[in-house]
Amino acid sequence: MKCFYCEGNMSEALSNYMTDVDGHFIIIKNVPCHKCSQCGEVSYSGKTVAKIEQIVEKLKEALTEVAIVEFAA
Repeated sequence: MKCFYCEGNMSEALSNYMTDVDGHFIIIKNVPCHKCSQCGEVSYSGKTVAKIEQIVEKLKEALTEVAIVEFAA
């Protein structure tokens, strides 16, 4: 798989996904991804994005200022 930005090689890896929801930060650790060995660009599969969206929706109900959770496939 080639990187969309720099044409470098993408390989399977884990990353941290961070988002801001109404001024509250959510960090999801150890998210499976493809990461470029040249520029560091990260891409997620559709299945992974769906799971991230589920996690964020669940956390919206109980948000504190910062929430840090494991992806746990």
